[in-house]
Amino acid sequence: MCMLCLYMDKKKKTTITICLLLMSSFLYIAGTHLGFAWGPGDILVYETLYKASGSGCPCIHEVRKDEDIYSPILRKLFNESHHIFVGLQTIGEDLPSKNKKPQFVSISKNYRSVIRACMEELQQVSILLAIELIWNLCEVLFIDAAPAGSLLLHLLDWVRLHKADVDEKAREVLQSESPAEHHDYWNVVVSYVLQGRLEEARQMLVKQATLQPAARSMYKLMDTLLSKMPFYNPGGTQTLTEFDVKWRHWHEEVDRCLQDNSFASNKHLEVICKILVGDEDTLLEHKDLLSTWYHFLVTRLLFCHPTVKPTELHYYAQSCLTMFLDSRSVPEPLDSILLAAFEFDIHQVIKDCSIALNNWWFVAHLTDLLDHCKLLQSHNLHFGSNLREFLLLEYASGLFTHHSLWQLAVDYFDHCPEFGRVYLELQIERVPLDTERKALKVLRICEQRQMSEQVRSICKIMAMRALRNNRLGSALSWSIRAKDAAFATLISEKFLQDYCARGTFSDLDLIDNLGPAMLLSDRLTFLGKYREFHKLYGEKRSGEAAKLLLSLMTAKIAPRSFWMTLLTDALPLLEQKEVVHLSFQDEDTELTKVELLRLALARNLARAIVKEGTVEA
Repeated sequence: MCMLCLYMDKKKKTTITICLLLMSSFLYIAGTHLGFAWGPGDILVYETLYKASGSGCPCIHEVRKDEDIYSPILRKLFNESHHIFVGLQTIGEDLPSKNKKPQFVSISKNYRSVIRACMEELQQVSILLAIELIWNLCEVLFIDAAPAGSLLLHLLDWVRLHKADVDEKAREVLQSESPAEHHDYWNVVVSYVLQGRLEEARQMLVKQATLQPAARSMYKLMDTLLSKMPFYNPGGTQTLTEFDVKWRHWHEEVDRCLQDNSFASNKHLEVICKILVGDEDTLLEHKDLLSTWYHFLVTRLLFCHPTVKPTELHYYAQSCLTMFLDSRSVPEPLDSILLAAFEFDIHQVIKDCSIALNNWWFVAHLTDLLDHCKLLQSHNLHFGSNLREFLLLEYASGLFTHHSLWQLAVDYFDHCPEFGRVYLELQIERVPLDTERKALKVLRICEQRQMSEQVRSICKIMAMRALRNNRLGSALSWSIRAKDAAFATLISEKFLQDYCARGTFSDLDLIDNLGPAMLLSDRLTFLGKYREFHKLYGEKRSGEAAKLLLSLMTAKIAPRSFWMTLLTDALPLLEQKEVVHLSFQDEDTELTKVELLRLALARNLARAIVKEGTVEA
């Protein structure tokens, strides 16, 4: 199998396209075909036995990466969820699971609120709708783990949240001149009943009853049935068994009304009565109002099995999917994911979502939360890392390909104990150091994590860049930070050469404040001390300056090319005069310096002899 991984960069699309065209042509000639798959920031090109169908050239197929997820608004999703993720990692391991459950549910709701906020800004992006739908169901079944009784209430909330078009229709009906005569009036009433929103249904029916005085008793009976339908109250004193008995009595009463033909003269009320008894044929006749098999499932449970247990869900889910879908229809990926959730197959949910969704955000964060809930402990991967860490590593690696999101990835790697450090070391080296500010950000991350090798690498890169731009101060600063003695020596030489050429030092603030850093190399030490000599002499502290200059001469750390400069600097001290900056332009410069030194030394020696003779006399 022939494979090639190409780094995906928006600016390099043309290059990648050309590469793909060349490879496609080559493999086509060889009688083989290409397959393509996108990674977090890469494209995988591989040989396949099957030829994809498509228009245009039979051997070349257009490959596109879905970049919707990288829109500016979805960057908000990544940023906000990053804060939630970091907060989740701080929940103490020593707390009992019962005490953690409310915290985990709260964190799950926080994740969903961020998703919904992005949905509103993006006008209901389909992928976010699916993500929120799946996450909400996982929250109900796995994280909150609602028991029988409460389970149905949570599922009703789930359906109502994701089937909100009835409210829009209701507003349209109520704002019309005659709501009861509006063409969508009965659709709204039935939709309310299908969602278990019986109070809203009753309020709508009142408007119809006022238009039909003769049928007022019939509407009154329906109102009574709707008002008497019992709903389980988890916080109440009634047990689940007591609720079940009460619900069965109500259900029998509704069934008697149906058998007695109490609503036979009004087809709309009769339909509502059939829905209340859970008549499957009637429910399926309203597929357009239900719109999905899982809405059908929850409605069926509401009117037939309100005390359903979590372990029974998979049976009802499968049967509702089969009944709702046409025999020729094939379940969509979303259907398979939701069905796996109703079967409490967490790993299948994660697997199917990894395949169906176009990025790793969802599976990484959901798996992390489920792992904290101790629901994934038994599932380790063959190559060492557990499922949580694998998905977090994939997600974080994808973030590193983005120019602004890479910083978020660092925290994800930090919380992957097995391979996070290795991944971070590899990925941090790929971050383009476009500016010094960005380089300092990357450097700070590396220093905080004692990544000494990466620190040295970054500093060397920046030092070389500064040196190429003739910014000696910045280059020296980066080389000191890298603790690179050889490079510090090179730059110190540049400083000394610059001094010889110009007669002054550049970047005096840096050189004056080297401190212990000057010990990094002999040449850097000499540079710092030589600058110190100039400061002493400038402050007219000739004695200290002379001692320092003498030590520089005898310590053998000055470059040979600089010896004459040191001897020249000794001239004013020998003559006990102020510093004179000599600038020789002729070709006999070195000879003239030597003659001056000889003259100064002779005069200094004569003064010493005279002084010594005077003392003896």
